[in-house]
This record gives sequence, C-alpha cells and structure tokens, in this order.
Amino acid sequence: MFGQPEPTQPVPDTLDLSTAIRYALDNNFAIRQARERIRQQEGVLLEVTAQRLPHVAVGAAYQRNDRDISQTFPQDDSAWSIQIQASQALYAGGGINASLAGAKLVREAAILELQGVVNDALLMVRTRFYDVLLARESIKVREQSVALLGEQLQNAKNRFEAGASSSFEVLRAEVALANAQPALIQARNGFRLAIEELRQALGFMNTEGENLRKIPEFVGDLNFERASFDLQSSLDAARMNRPELARLAKLEEARSQNIKVARSSALPAVEAVAGYQWRKTGTSDRFSDAAHGWLVGVQSQWNVFDGRATAGRVAQARSLLAPGQLSREEAQLSIEVEVRRSISSLQEAGELAEASQKVVDQAAEALRLATVRQTAGTATQLDVLTSQVDLTQARNNQLQANYNYLVALAYLRKAVGQADTFTARD
Repeated sequence: MFGQPEPTQPVPDTLDLSTAIRYALDNNFAIRQARERIRQQEGVLLEVTAQRLPHVAVGAAYQRNDRDISQTFPQDDSAWSIQIQASQALYAGGGINASLAGAKLVREAAILELQGVVNDALLMVRTRFYDVLLARESIKVREQSVALLGEQLQNAKNRFEAGASSSFEVLRAEVALANAQPALIQARNGFRLAIEELRQALGFMNTEGENLRKIPEFVGDLNFERASFDLQSSLDAARMNRPELARLAKLEEARSQNIKVARSSALPAVEAVAGYQWRKTGTSDRFSDAAHGWLVGVQSQWNVFDGRATAGRVAQARSLLAPGQLSREEAQLSIEVEVRRSISSLQEAGELAEASQKVVDQAAEALRLATVRQTAGTATQLDVLTSQVDLTQARNNQLQANYNYLVALAYLRKAVGQADTFTARD
C-alpha cells in the first residue's frame, strides 16, 4: 500500500529539489514511522473485525486415573474426548459494531497523521535544500569579493611601483584581502554543514567508500518570484485541508464509539453454537467404539448487576470526549494564527527581497564609479574598498532575502494545507 524504503543508493552526481523530495517520501525516518503506525491500526482493525465472524475451535482431552475413582461402568483407568465447536455472535449490545466503527476511525486518523508527518518532513527537506543553495551562493559571493580585493591589491602594487601611490595603500589592500578570507572559509564550512542537515532530513544512510566524501552538484537557485495569498481564502483552505484538524475530528468520533462499547457490557450477549463430539465409552480405546454426535444451541450471558463497573467505564469514556473537542478547537485556533503569521512573514520577506535587488544594482554601480574615479585620480583607494564591501554586503543581503522569501512561501503553503508540488508520483 505504501512505498517501501529504497535500497541504499550511492551519492548522485546531481541533485535537484524534486529528486530530494521524492527520495525523502520513501526514506525519511519520521514518514516511515508514521506508516508503521498505520500498519499497527490495520492489525487492530483486523482483530476487531474478527468478533463479527464465526469462531471455530478444536478441543481435546485425555486423562489417566485410578480405577477406584473411575466414574464409568465398568470402571476404567483412562478417558478421552475430542470436540469441534463453532460459535457466532448474534447480539452483543452494539459493542461489536461500535468497536469496529471506532477502529476504522482510528485507522483513518492514522492515515491523516501520516499526511501531516509527510507535510512536516517535506517542508524540512525543502528548507534544508534551500539552506544548501544559500550556502553555495554565499561561497560564490565571498569568492567574487576575494577576487575583486585581489585585483585591488594588484592595482595598488602597480600604482606603488609606478610611483603613483604610497606603500600604505598596498598595506591597506593586503589587510582588506586578508579580512575577506575568514568569511570565505566560514561560508565553505556552512556549505558542508548544510549538506549534512539535508542528508539527515532525507534519511540518506550510505556513507561508505566513495560516498564518504562525494558531494553532488546541487541543481537549483534562489530566484525570487512574488506570490499572492488572500487571508480569508487561506484560512478557509487551512480549515478544510489541514490533516491535523481532520485527524482530531476522527479521534473525536472514535471516542463517541467508545461510549457505546462501554454501554454494551450492561446488555445481554447472545451467540449461536454448533459442534461435534467424540468421547470414549466403556473400556475400549478404539476410536470406532467412541460415542459421538452433534450439538447445536444458543447461549446467552447478561450481567444483571456488575457493581456499577459499566457505569464507571461509561463515565471514563465520556470524560475523554470533552477534552478531545477542546483539543480540536485549540488546534484550529493555532492553525489560524499560523496562517496569519505566515502571510505576514511572506509579505515582509517579499518587500525585503524587492528592496535588496535595487540595493545590489546601486552598489554595483557605486563600485564601478569609484573604480573609474580612482583611475582618474578623483577618488581614493578607501572609496573603492568601501564600495566593494558595500557590494558584497548587498549581494549577501539579496541572497538572504530571497532565501527568506522561499522559506516563508513554503511555510505558508504548508500552513494552508497545500501538498508539496513534487509529491505527485509518476
């Protein structure tokens, strides 16, 4: 019914978000555990269903005894019997039907729980993948900064050798280049750590042989594209689509069935029985000499007074119903707040992403003008270095803003109950 974990695979040469999502569907540990809980409920449902079906049992007995205590005539020192009996419940006060309905509801709740676990797990995979892309692009920005500062250092040396500047400008360029190196080192380490976080979210276990150090080429980017969500439509979609709310509703219905189950023990239980029996008679041990015959009948049991044990079970079942209703209402309020916060975060992230793009363009132009003016002798080296730092900061801010927007969009889609776009199977 559900996909099985894929055999351990080697690290791929390339990895995109779609492939990562589909791999996690079969290998993420939280998803696999939720699937096992569904199988557990399927077993419970099978067990409860068995109460509605006929039960067939075979029994046998054999004994040896002193002739003086034998109850047969003539006296014998052994006895044996074999019987086959079938029974079918005819009436159980509605308890069997209620138990079956409750088990079905709990299984449906387990399936809804799986949907919620899948949504949470794939949201983590998506954000972890964005973390990798952000770390990768941060390395590029730092490398570009180091390269430009290296060019500035070379220009300072050339100007010093030509007698157009002092050794102080060379020293300042060397310091600026050295100060840029730690950020590049940290960015590379951040990339390695982001890959490990993604591997954990995927459930990827193979780290043997060449897989120990192999890093795939991550395919994707942090492009910003504005999306629009209406508050009322988003709230309506969340109430309708969030599996957490549907799961709590199913559990609430199951608790209502438990009240019927508790009440049923105060009503009579009736079952039909039929069977066939072989029993030793006389002193002969031969099977052909045994007495045998069939039996059929109806048997019933009714606990007319059980010391109010049934009333206690009904009270317990009722006490679980009210908290369940409150839990569902509390969850709905929490989800509504989550949707509102997600929309607000998305709006903020969108505005910052749009603003950061303009700043990058302005910083790039400022660096170009500072470089031209330095060549013409109307700007200092400090102006150029300051413009370079500003451009690096602006590019990092843009990457972070785009990343924040994509993450906020993913959280909002999860908040309104939208399935991940890559969950459809071929």
